[in-house]
Amino acid sequence: MTQISKMRVEIKVRGLVQGVGFRYYILRKGAELNLTGYVKNMMDESVLIIAEGEKYLLENLIAAVKIGPRNADVTSCESYFSERKNEFKNFEVRY
Repeated sequence: MTQISKMRVEIKVRGLVQGVGFRYYILRKGAELNLTGYVKNMMDESVLIIAEGEKYLLENLIAAVKIGPRNADVTSCESYFSERKNEFKNFEVRY
């Protein structure tokens, strides 16, 4: 049963999301929710988040992404669920 409920989500976030502590906000949320994966700034000024875990916890992460840290301004948040690949040991910031 736990295999079925564990999923992967890819989230692309746009807006004022770089240089405002967004990655570290997501890092804390990911760890708090016991998710694995990473958050990374992209060249197009968006932020990419790949996370794996229980679907309801991934949905909590998406809700947190839409809010962002105090100085961020999220204008769009696209998320795509897929089958878990189980390739991460923890949640981290990638550069």
